[in-house]
Amino acid sequence: MVYGDDALSGSNQFILLLGAAVAAIVGFKIKTTYKSMIKKVADNLQSVTGALLILLFVGALAGTWLVSGIIPAMIYFGLQILHPSFFLPACIVICAIISLATGSSWTTSATVGIALIGIGKVLGVPVGMVAGAVISGAYFGDKLSPLSDTTNLAPAMAGGELFSHIRYMTITTVPSIIITLIVFFIISFTQTTSGTTDIESLMIAIKAKFNIHLGLFLVPVVVILLIVRKAPPLIALLIGTLLGGLFALLFQKNILMEVAQVDSFSLISAYKGIMDAITVSTEITTSNPLLNDLFSSGGMEGMLGTIWLIICAMVFGGVMDAIGALARISNALLEWAQTTFQLFASTVASCLAINLTASDQYLSIVIPGKMFAKAYKKRGLAPENLSRTLEDSGTVTSVLIPWNTCGAYQSGVLGVGVGEYFIYAIFNWLSPFMTLFFALFKIKIAERTKKTNKE
Repeated sequence: MVYGDDALSGSNQFILLLGAAVAAIVGFKIKTTYKSMIKKVADNLQSVTGALLILLFVGALAGTWLVSGIIPAMIYFGLQILHPSFFLPACIVICAIISLATGSSWTTSATVGIALIGIGKVLGVPVGMVAGAVISGAYFGDKLSPLSDTTNLAPAMAGGELFSHIRYMTITTVPSIIITLIVFFIISFTQTTSGTTDIESLMIAIKAKFNIHLGLFLVPVVVILLIVRKAPPLIALLIGTLLGGLFALLFQKNILMEVAQVDSFSLISAYKGIMDAITVSTEITTSNPLLNDLFSSGGMEGMLGTIWLIICAMVFGGVMDAIGALARISNALLEWAQTTFQLFASTVASCLAINLTASDQYLSIVIPGKMFAKAYKKRGLAPENLSRTLEDSGTVTSVLIPWNTCGAYQSGVLGVGVGEYFIYAIFNWLSPFMTLFFALFKIKIAERTKKTNKE
C-alpha cells in the first residue's frame, strides 16, 4: 500500500529482518541461544553463495548483451514476426522473445506491450485480449530467462541450481504456452485486422542505433550450448559476458562511445564502456521513446536489490529454523500432505495466499520457499520440484491480483484493468493448474539424487 512497485528497494527486506527479530525474541523465550541462531543464519547464507554470484553475473551479462546489440537484435527480429492475420498469437511470441532476452516482464509490457496495445486499438481488437496476450508472452519469457530475478530467486530459496531449474520448468511451462497460443489462434479467426506501421517505426529506430545482423546470435548460441552440456552456471555466464563485451568492441563502437561519454573511440574508452555496462546502470537513447526504457540495464548494480532480499530472507529463514519454527510448520504440512500431490497443492495454495495478502511476488517465492524446502527434502523430492512450483504459482499469478504490485503495475502501464485482461491472461492462470496436473499424475516428478542429498 505504501511503496507499491518500489517495495523491492528496501521495505520488504527490512520487514523480513523485523520478522527475524520477532522470531529471535520467541527463541530467547524458549532458551534458544543467540550463537545457535547466528550459526543457522551463516549456514543459510553459505548455501546461497552460488546464487548470489550468479545474480551478479546475470546483471553483467545483461549489460554486455545490451551494448553489443544482442538484445536489440533479438527484439528487432522478434518484431518481424508480427503479422495482421495472426496479431494476437504474434503478440505472445514477440513479448516472449523480448522478455526472454531482457529477463523482465515489466519492461516488456512498458515498451513493446504499450505499442501492441496501441496497434490493437487501431485494428479494432479488444484491449483486454491484447493485454492478456502481452502478459502471457511476457511472463513466459520472464519465467525461462536466466536474466530474470524471480528465475534466480526461486532455485535459491528451494536449494536448487539455476539451469536445472530452467530445464525442469519447461516441462510445465511449454505445455501452458502451447495451449495459450492455440486458444489465441482460435480467437484470431474471429478478428479482422490490418496494418503494422507502428512496428515498422520501432524496427527503423533499432536499425538506426545498432549494427544489427544475425552474427550477433553466435553469443547466445554459445551460452545455450554450454548450458545444454551442463557447464557450471558461473562459467557459462562469464563466457557469455566476455563474448558480449568482445562483440560490442567489434560491432558497436558508437554505442561504447555513448556509454563511456566520449567523442572519440579508443581502447581506453571501449574498456570504460564495457566495464560500465557490466557494473552499473546503462541507458541507450534511440529516436523512439518507447525503446529507451527497453534499452536499459542495471548491470551488477541492478541486481543488488534482489541480492539484498535473498540475504534478508536467509536471515529470517535461519532464525526461524534455529527456533524450530520451520520444522514445526513443515511437520504440520507433512501431516496434512500425505501424498506428493497434497504437498504440491499446499505449496500452490501458500503462494497464492501470500500473493493475495502480502501483495508481492517476491514474498510469494521467498516465504513458501523457506517453509517448504525441508518438507520436499524429507519426502525425497528434488529441489527443482519446489522451485518450479514457486514460479508456476507465485511469479505468474501476481499479475492477476489488482492490489498486488504486479497487477497494479501492469494494469497501470497498459491502461487495461485486471478485470479486463484476467480471462485472457491464459498462461498465467493456467500455470498453477498445469503444475498440479503433473503432480496429480506423477509426471516428471524428480527425486533427490545422492549428490543432492549430500548437499
